[in-house]
Amino acid sequence: MQNYSRYSLVIFILFSFQLCAQPDSLYFKEKAKDDIKLGWRTKKEAGLNLNQVSFSNWNAGGTNSITGIVTGSASAKYKQENLFWNSLLSLRYGLNKQEDKPLFKTEDVIEVISNVGLEESPESNWFYSARFSFNTQFANGYRNPDDNNPISRFMAPGYLFLGIGMEYGRHIDRFSVYASPFTLKNTFVLDDDLANQGAFGVDPAIYDLEGNIIKEGEKTRQELGILLTGQFEDEIFTNIKLNTRLRLYTDYLNSFGNVDLDWELNLNMKVNKYVQATIGSHLRYDNDIKAEADKNDITNEEIVITGPKLQWKQLLGVGVIVDLDSLISQRSTL
Repeated sequence: MQNYSRYSLVIFILFSFQLCAQPDSLYFKEKAKDDIKLGWRTKKEAGLNLNQVSFSNWNAGGTNSITGIVTGSASAKYKQENLFWNSLLSLRYGLNKQEDKPLFKTEDVIEVISNVGLEESPESNWFYSARFSFNTQFANGYRNPDDNNPISRFMAPGYLFLGIGMEYGRHIDRFSVYASPFTLKNTFVLDDDLANQGAFGVDPAIYDLEGNIIKEGEKTRQELGILLTGQFEDEIFTNIKLNTRLRLYTDYLNSFGNVDLDWELNLNMKVNKYVQATIGSHLRYDNDIKAEADKNDITNEEIVITGPKLQWKQLLGVGVIVDLDSLISQRSTL
């Protein structure tokens, strides 16, 4: 996986330089400077995706189930001739129920992203930029069917990135490439049990021969490294919008060159003003997150910890999405 991460870093760097060197030949060709909207732009949305399957005398068999995902987002974007400031809050939470089985979650995200940039020359399309991001989750996470021992909680983990660098893209909210040689990554594990286990890369607790804790596990982990991100969002066909975001990070001090990967790709297909279908894919790789073996691989009632693995989440759903700003505006005019 380490070689795969290095190949990803090389490909991303080459792709980024190609974008910057030949912007006029791209599909997302930069528009004229006069087309840029200046000032504040805000947007708030809320949505609900539902998926339901039921069976009655179905000879092929099956399990009745229902899944719901609640989403919410709010963005604020400010633009002047040589300055931008973009901020985004994204919230998602989903549950699934299958007949006699207990509820378990399918989605759990709290994410805040904010970046500010100052342009030195209007002809270059490069910005001096500072970027902040934070993400965690609402509720406990479990490795099904074990619903007694959480493997994650609110702020366990929590991730904070803060860095300075350069960002390319006249239309930052549509397409941009960001590179930071100095990015601080903080990992929070604010749960005693998970911190003592050394979850998510923090230093575990130290025990004596009788199993008593001599030193509690660390609840934070700091890293300083290189961060590369790329994002693109546009309507590729009528009522079909593509948005993708790639983040690559490597730490200077711990396993330099072993790259953490976070790549999210979503295709939103608008049916009408309120109904939308979504296809999504989310890939993650973090060298600090160690996987636990399946139950069949557990020996002597001890959990076998294996190396980091590529994580992949897929989403396919149809739901209702509401533009809260438009809704409030319509009600105020009544």
